[in-house]
Amino acid sequence: MRLINRHPSRIGSMMLLLLPFVVLFAVYFTGSAQRLKLNPDDKLLPSAAQMSDAVKTVAFTEDKRTGEYLLWDDTLSSLRRLGIGLVVSAVIALVAAIATGSFPLVSATLSPFITVVSMVPPLAVLPILFIVFGLDELSKVVLIVFGITPMIIRDLHARARDIPDELWVKAQTLGATSWTVILRLVLPRLLPRLLVAMRLSLGAAWLFLIAAEAIASTDGLGYRIFLVRRYLSMDLILPYVAWITLLAWLTDELLRRITQWSFPWYGGGGR
Repeated sequence: MRLINRHPSRIGSMMLLLLPFVVLFAVYFTGSAQRLKLNPDDKLLPSAAQMSDAVKTVAFTEDKRTGEYLLWDDTLSSLRRLGIGLVVSAVIALVAAIATGSFPLVSATLSPFITVVSMVPPLAVLPILFIVFGLDELSKVVLIVFGITPMIIRDLHARARDIPDELWVKAQTLGATSWTVILRLVLPRLLPRLLVAMRLSLGAAWLFLIAAEAIASTDGLGYRIFLVRRYLSMDLILPYVAWITLLAWLTDELLRRITQWSFPWYGGGGR
């Protein structure tokens, strides 16, 4: 049998899935043990016990200054900003994609502008956002929206333009108005793709969130990581990075399942 036709069994799939993580952990903790053996005060590769103690401190011990549990407070703050940014981006992108994908006059006007805006590095305009919107929550949400919305719009616009011309003609031949065509033809095509585009934008959204929190914030996962880095607290930084990764994966999985449940006929969101 050719190698390209060989598929793993269910148990084999699980083993192959776990293999990279097992290798990663083995390499890390082997290196950590060797460094700590040579220098017990080494901070670069903390042991599992050191990271566990750091997590217990921020997750299950009240902060003496604020009386809060830092990990959970940071998580709620970051997820709130991320959630608002994703929802606002989704709404703007859907409306803009429907307009540019359905109305040629709107497409001729806005599509080149959206293409140009999508090329602007979002982090380059971060100082401008802080000047215009201040250092509070709004500027952080605006950075997420500015960073991911243009790419989502372009993705959805391409999906709208992929609708076969004969479907447009048939719908109008049957007497459909412009709004009926949008509601019955364009919108069902774009909604599942919107969820997929949001999944693809999650990494960028987290990047912009962490950057904004690191520069101007008093709470949040990004703020905490850049706060403790001055003390070389890798025992806390690494768990925070792992926690952010887990949250991103859970968000991606949630969007994937929503796509499957809401649009079982759509074949582009099952992975």
